[in-house]
Amino acid sequence: MKNLLFFKSTLLTVICVFFFNVSQAQSLASKIDKILTNQFKNNETGVSALVAKDGKVLYRKAFGKANLELDVDMTSDNVFEIGSITKQFTSVSILMLLEEGKLSLDDEITKFIPDYPTNGNKITIHHLLTHTSGIKSYTSMQSFGEIATIDKTPLEFINFFKNEPMDFDPGEKYLYNNSAYFILGYIIEKVSGISYEKFLQERIFDKINMKSSYYGSHTKLIKNRASGYEKGADFVNAQYISLTLPYAAGSIMSTVDDMLKWQTAITNNVFVKKETIAKAFTNYTLNNGDKINYGYGWSLDELNDVPTIEHGGAIPGYLSMGVFVPSENVYVILFSNCGCQSPTNTALEIAALAINKPKFEAGKEVKLSIEQLNNWVGTYEFDAKVLRFITLKDGQLYSQREGSPKSFKIFPTSPTSFTFEEGFISYDFSIKDGKKVALFKNRINKVEGIFTDKVATKEKEIITVSADVLKTYEGVYEIQPGFDLTITAKENQLFAQATGQAQFELFATTETNFFLKVVKAEIEFHKNEKDEIIALTLYQGGNAMKAMKK
Repeated sequence: MKNLLFFKSTLLTVICVFFFNVSQAQSLASKIDKILTNQFKNNETGVSALVAKDGKVLYRKAFGKANLELDVDMTSDNVFEIGSITKQFTSVSILMLLEEGKLSLDDEITKFIPDYPTNGNKITIHHLLTHTSGIKSYTSMQSFGEIATIDKTPLEFINFFKNEPMDFDPGEKYLYNNSAYFILGYIIEKVSGISYEKFLQERIFDKINMKSSYYGSHTKLIKNRASGYEKGADFVNAQYISLTLPYAAGSIMSTVDDMLKWQTAITNNVFVKKETIAKAFTNYTLNNGDKINYGYGWSLDELNDVPTIEHGGAIPGYLSMGVFVPSENVYVILFSNCGCQSPTNTALEIAALAINKPKFEAGKEVKLSIEQLNNWVGTYEFDAKVLRFITLKDGQLYSQREGSPKSFKIFPTSPTSFTFEEGFISYDFSIKDGKKVALFKNRINKVEGIFTDKVATKEKEIITVSADVLKTYEGVYEIQPGFDLTITAKENQLFAQATGQAQFELFATTETNFFLKVVKAEIEFHKNEKDEIIALTLYQGGNAMKAMKK
């Protein structure tokens, strides 16, 4: 009888645990459904999403359309161009050749390309992998648009960008660089004796049964290919780009299922030893010791203080985002088939849910007195003399960066911690040496501001431009292949929206010159001899980027 009672008790416990786990999974699935359907509509471009823990699928769904013209629904089996997530495959390929003794991370690129002009600098494979080489990235070259549709051999394309001036000396700065990963692809070919495409197929895809993954092709018949789109006023087919040009920096095609196979293989050290793959997940530093938050082919970040390893991808018509949380062995991968629908923040929000560290939601803040809120009111000066203003109005704290037209609500999660409604950006306030200090945290990036008596600088004088003139500026301007700036006019206001980003207001200082308040950037419109608007120049970060009107 005692054994029978024990058996019944144990069985009841197992049943309860089972139903609790099922209930949790259903709750997670319904929350993810809501997040995805809020962004991706059934009659528009779509998304394929997968969430896994310990290599097992927790969520696998697709929404929207794989092909708008044929009215084909998206499925989890659809194949996408994954853009820069390709860089993971390139870095692991290099590490495989490292283990085989065929190269060293300290090898200079002139060992493989003897005539590469390094201007006396030592540029190594390590520099290429970490985006610290200083080589000009071809996607930042205005002339790239002129050849973007032309097939090139690896050496032909290296010759296209190799004589560009260096942006900086190796190791001095971190600047995301597609040229570097293109060169890595050529090094893989040179060292292995086979093409990059064949290396991927034989050494990676075949090894772990990635049957729906390919080196990208526009001509090959690929089952379940999702069509790629862009959006201005309406959806349009994505601009054509020769996939010989993204190459080892961004030409792979895959599915969410195959990407889980890839991540599981990386976690289980299938391709290289544990100590070797650890090199890919090391947070490297510049010559001055500053961390770059990048390893080899993966970014290193945090999600509500939990370390993550992640990367996104962008190529005409497609955007992607993959997030891995090592401590929880959770993997989230999202693919979108429109340059207008970024999955980045969505993937982060889903990953936070999956590790039970959900994004902050307004309404769940703690209650503080007016006196407690007033403790942190004031102006704080951060690096590069950036000022942020903390103000109190009607019992609500606000944060506003100097130059920004908008202030943002910040919500208390403790007497000294406040979170933006966006959820992953926050302040931690404290008193140090008798001064108020604000630690501004944007995920892994943290910067400290000190209380100051400084006031905001005088804003630029804004003029009004007639609605008729503003209407002539409307259109899509190509900054580079796959990255457009869409200009729209609404009554007496002009707006700009970059591919995959939010729409922002433009403010006029002359009839053809405008500036943004959300970031330090200016736009100048150009006319032809017929007084027609044909181009614009975007001035930002010391760069002048001319974009022709499509």
